[in-house]
Amino acid sequence: MAWRFAVSTLGMPGVPLAQAVRIAVAHGCEGLEIRAHPDEEVHLGMASAAAARRLIGDAGLEIACLAGYAKVCEPGPDGPVIAELRALVDLAHQLGVPSIRVFPGGDGAAHDRIAAVLDDVRAAGVRLLVETHDSHPTGEAVLTIVEPLGMPGAVAALWDAVHPWRHGESPARTRAVLGDYLGYFQLKDARAADPTPLPPGDGEVPLAECAEVLQAWSGWVSLEWERAWYPDIAPVGTALDAASRWLLAHRP
Repeated sequence: MAWRFAVSTLGMPGVPLAQAVRIAVAHGCEGLEIRAHPDEEVHLGMASAAAARRLIGDAGLEIACLAGYAKVCEPGPDGPVIAELRALVDLAHQLGVPSIRVFPGGDGAAHDRIAAVLDDVRAAGVRLLVETHDSHPTGEAVLTIVEPLGMPGAVAALWDAVHPWRHGESPARTRAVLGDYLGYFQLKDARAADPTPLPPGDGEVPLAECAEVLQAWSGWVSLEWERAWYPDIAPVGTALDAASRWLLAHRP
């Protein structure tokens, strides 16, 4: 079993992709989690993703995940959500990305929306990952979205280390309920009373317990450093150094 180490470009807002690649390589990352956002080089509707794919591949990195902002449970009509999902699948296919991150985002008809793009997902060879976030912050909650579809190889869960713990779900419980539906792990830390990100090991998230329950699991472990939302926190290199120490201590 093996973990593969990546870093999200969320921690490098506005940084040119070439510089983000250099930062990832310098800190021993094997992959880059790409934030697909209008403020960044990689975004929905970009003319071509070929140059970005080549830049990352030439540096010896893989794109671990395309972090999209579609909300599969968003209230309102299905059409805009389905269109955004299809656009993400198309971009992921152009980039050669194995997985796409999406959010829950409410109580809308997630199953119908995901089912509408399943043929696209399978044709592109990607996996749709619903993050433990917002309206569905725990593994148990996200499982209610992904399990009814019965295809963990195509639709699974992304475990954000902070949200399940903050909502009272232990790492052991998150791992157990997700089972085969665990597709990705985002390494993060914070304190219970303050959402401000902290370098892994400096906060109160039970990251040693996360590591323990992930020992028999293989997949991407990606540092998500939320500097896009918290511009006053340290540069991503500080968090990457801490993440590297965590990996050295716990990697199977």
